[in-house]
Amino acid sequence: MDYRKSLEQAVIYIEANLREDIRVEEVAKAAGYSYYHLNRQFYSLLGETIGSYIKKRRLADGAKRLLYTDERIIDIAIDSGFESSEAFSRAFKAVYRVSPQLYRTNRLDAYVGAKERLDQGLLQHLIANVTVHPKIVSMPEIKVAGIRGETTLSDIKLRDLWKNANSMRCHIPNLMKGGRGFGICEACNENTLYTMNDFVLFTEVAGFEVDSFEDLPSQFVKKVLPAGKCAVFTHRGSLRMLPQTFEYIWGTWFLETEEELDFREDFELYDNRFLGYDHPDSEVDLYIPIR
Repeated sequence: MDYRKSLEQAVIYIEANLREDIRVEEVAKAAGYSYYHLNRQFYSLLGETIGSYIKKRRLADGAKRLLYTDERIIDIAIDSGFESSEAFSRAFKAVYRVSPQLYRTNRLDAYVGAKERLDQGLLQHLIANVTVHPKIVSMPEIKVAGIRGETTLSDIKLRDLWKNANSMRCHIPNLMKGGRGFGICEACNENTLYTMNDFVLFTEVAGFEVDSFEDLPSQFVKKVLPAGKCAVFTHRGSLRMLPQTFEYIWGTWFLETEEELDFREDFELYDNRFLGYDHPDSEVDLYIPIR
């Protein structure tokens, strides 16, 4: 069965009727499958149910209208399928952690909850290149020595950062066997997941696993990844699509999971499965700390 084509038809129907009273059974009919079978495939391949996707897309659409139009909140609420502004506000606050009015006042197009439309390219990426259901693992403490660079979510400069890190690797003492690399997203003290957006500047450390920091030259950054549990996603293919993978993690999985985040730094792990920045068969693991 070509479930991908059915999922495309389901998404097309949802987007065409986003501001209407959509019933999930109608979505399934438009896709040519029973609700049970389509919903099961939707969850298996995309990490959420049809109803969850509709709700998140309506809230994301409402969030854009709050920022970029002067429409009344009650009108946005009704168009988004809610019976009142109060019901819309409760659902909105559960995702964005602020009221619709404060979200509009803050003028911040937040990263969390920014549920983008599943176009054909993103749909294919999620089905073929992302493990939408992560593994839960316990990791030991890891020492990393590397270099620091600045970037934003919309302008990821990983390629240049890693080019520099690899050129300096020979100067790092006490490297562990296996050659594992780590891209560590450093926390922004003044920002949280709910205030980050595509243009907020943050720092990333690109480095390599070491067994000690003894005799480490001063140009390198010392990082210790504490032991603990993590949810591990695997990203396959070009790192050009890494922002779309993180968009899934924070815009879908994070809003669905029952796991409690532990606000240690998240990181990417590069091992012998990483075959190059644009190699279609490359694999990189993304570690999200949880309690």
